[in-house]
Amino acid sequence: MSRALKIAIPVLILGLVVAVSFALLSATSKGGSSDPIEKLATGSLVKLDTKKKGAVVSPATFEGPDGTEATLSDFKGKVTLVNFWATWCGPCEREMPSLAALETQKGSDDFQVIAISVDAAEDKDYAIQRLDELTGGVLDFYFAPPENWDVVYDSSARGFPTTIIYDEDGVEIARLSGEADWNSYEAAALIDAITD
Repeated sequence: MSRALKIAIPVLILGLVVAVSFALLSATSKGGSSDPIEKLATGSLVKLDTKKKGAVVSPATFEGPDGTEATLSDFKGKVTLVNFWATWCGPCEREMPSLAALETQKGSDDFQVIAISVDAAEDKDYAIQRLDELTGGVLDFYFAPPENWDVVYDSSARGFPTTIIYDEDGVEIARLSGEADWNSYEAAALIDAITD
């Protein structure tokens, strides 16, 4: 074997390893995104989605904690994390304590967690009880039974839990379908990035 061939083969193999490594790193990295919120879709928030960014809040009504009619527009002026949940949804119940922890940690005049129950009307009392048990009374009870799911449909919630974050003007920033750990460094960093 010639001297040139002895040098060329290891150089070719090294080049191939570098190229494959770069391709794998590029494919798994969120570093290519220019959206600062999308870059925070890591760890427990890896499913954070910004494709519907810019959608405005639904004008549909639902029931507020005092039984009166409410809309998502009522929360304009603060960043709002809206979580659609139900007592019959295991992932919804599992994540509810972490939503309460996020509200306890970050809740302020600038940020609020809103949990909207989508349980059936006959299960309302049980849903109120479960929310209190799961959150220690930290989150207020909002209610949109199936016969009043316009807010769910308008928000494009395709399953439960679905969490949508709106800015202070009622414009969607991001959403997450499925369960997440909202009592995490990633969630705190996300809320800090949005409210700062």
